[in-house]
Amino acid sequence: MKRFMERSSYERSVAVSTFTSSLANSNPGRPGVALVSISRLQSLCETVAPRYTGRARFFSVREGYGAAVTALQAYVDAGSVDVVLAAGSNGAYLRDNLSVPVVMVKVNGFDVLSAITRATTTWPGAKIGLVLHETISHELADLSAWLNVGLKQRAYRSIDEVRLAVTGLAAEGCSVIIGPGMACDFAQQAGLESVFLYSLGAVEEAFERSVELARVSRQKESKRVRLNTIVAHLRDGVAAFDDAGQLEAVNPAMLDLLGLDRDQDVPAQLTRAVGPLLRETLEHDLPVEERIEQIGGRALIVNCVPILEQGLRSGSVVTVQDALVAQRIDRSLRTSQRPKHLVARHHLDDLIGSSAALERVRRLARAGAAHDATVLLSGESGTGKELVAQGIHNASRRRGNPFVAFNCAALPEGLIESELFGHEEGAFTGARRGGKPGLFEIAHTGTIFLDEIGEMPAALQSRLLRVLQEREVMKLGSGRATPVDVRVIAATHRDLHALVEQGAFRADLYFRLNLLQIELPPLRERRGDVAQLARHLLNRSALQYGLSGAALERVLAFLAPLFEHYAWPGNVRELENLLARAAIYLGDSAGEGWQDLQAVFPEFGRMRQTAADVHGAMAPSHANGDASGRRSPTREDVIRALEQADGNRAAASRALGIGRTTLWRLMRD
Repeated sequence: MKRFMERSSYERSVAVSTFTSSLANSNPGRPGVALVSISRLQSLCETVAPRYTGRARFFSVREGYGAAVTALQAYVDAGSVDVVLAAGSNGAYLRDNLSVPVVMVKVNGFDVLSAITRATTTWPGAKIGLVLHETISHELADLSAWLNVGLKQRAYRSIDEVRLAVTGLAAEGCSVIIGPGMACDFAQQAGLESVFLYSLGAVEEAFERSVELARVSRQKESKRVRLNTIVAHLRDGVAAFDDAGQLEAVNPAMLDLLGLDRDQDVPAQLTRAVGPLLRETLEHDLPVEERIEQIGGRALIVNCVPILEQGLRSGSVVTVQDALVAQRIDRSLRTSQRPKHLVARHHLDDLIGSSAALERVRRLARAGAAHDATVLLSGESGTGKELVAQGIHNASRRRGNPFVAFNCAALPEGLIESELFGHEEGAFTGARRGGKPGLFEIAHTGTIFLDEIGEMPAALQSRLLRVLQEREVMKLGSGRATPVDVRVIAATHRDLHALVEQGAFRADLYFRLNLLQIELPPLRERRGDVAQLARHLLNRSALQYGLSGAALERVLAFLAPLFEHYAWPGNVRELENLLARAAIYLGDSAGEGWQDLQAVFPEFGRMRQTAADVHGAMAPSHANGDASGRRSPTREDVIRALEQADGNRAAASRALGIGRTTLWRLMRD
């Protein structure tokens, strides 16, 4: 007995290596099956195995129980063995102590009856003892009398129980033992006859199951390794848990982001860190998405999503992302995807002139550019408020980031809201498919310039105030606010303080906007800058209009009286238009013999009329006019100018000496 159970290591190595080398190496890359037997089952396995060499590799292990586990673990760790084929108590032991599937050679009723038939045929009249694994067959007990066989049964769970079963059956007069290989060996040692229980058909059926299971296991393992390799290289932390909250997989990034000690109990540390998320997901059966959590002293974006298999919850997966990395990615995306035209072209040095009023604007603008405080630009239309806004942006730390300009008087109320704050898909009829980001989102990390802020509808003033206070916007149709980092510069030609007193503008919004106020002087209040500014503007457009140096001087000389005496109601914008007209009519390519200059340049006539008005009856009271004594256009003037210009608003505004925005406001009022 002892010699049987403890064969020399040399004999075992020879038996294993000979069979294994012939079958395992014939098809490298195939799934691996380990054939485990310490007795007669091995010869049947060696008979069947060659038929399956095209589908699997086979490794023979002639050890049992603990010794077999030790031998098999090396194969499993090396990835060579996917399935183990064994029988009886040895197979049951391996199944409880190995991480790979164990396929048992099953004894069916046909095998038992066939063995009984062989025993009764070979030894007629002999008492037969049947040794089965785990349980006896009550059906056979009932049939023994009908079969006219003296049959006694014993069950076993270990080698020792096999030996005791054979000894007990012999004591009861059984001279033939039917059972597994160990039972047959013990019977022979006791001087009894034996019949091997397992049939070739049972072994073939076990081989078929083993090979197929090994193939499926190899595929699953290959997918698992591939997935783990991918997850291991992710910068985001990933951890998977089963439905009981036990850790199944975790990548290195998760350990680093959570600051876990790899030398300590990682599952326990991880469970303490993300356990509340797992419990919340389990209790409410809802995922936790994009939540900001402070874990290990770091701000992290965490997600916890249930894993569903065939509609049933089987676990959870937790992902963690560094909030700082997400912010950098967000800035990069916004920068790379923003429209190319959202840039500020002008600088504060583009403010042409040396008057004290303009120097004051430059000084205040540079001071405001050094901080992120909201700036309110006030002044008449055409004084260059957007140029100053762009100059402040380019002089600030936000230069290089988007500069977004929006005229609050240019669109109806509904469109203003959609443009500024954006909308989700389906938020309203005609909403863009996929939604649309608002201008505040587009201006993230940059500056948004809100021109004509005094014209903003009252209903939207409260939404704008919330954006300024909370630094977040909510799209139309969305229930979630988006944080934005935006510097706001507002501009108006109206007296916002007066509008507040009239109840036409929110006081809290006014005080929020009026943090740094810069008032731009009208052109008539810095007449000393007009000639210098005109020369700069004309030089800039000389190529466009084909002006030679002589023609440029001729234009400037012709317009010189206006520089000194005209009221410039349209300010710099009007000056630009007048210079363009003069360049066209008085340049090198212009025709000669212009007799009626009054029709082409009505500004000269208005200049004389303004001078007369200054000395007239309206001068002391400045009734219905500005500080220069010029009478402001009335509604009747606007209607008359539009009729004379055949409805052309640009021509009408030129005739009135006002900007198009002012014309539109007069028409609306």
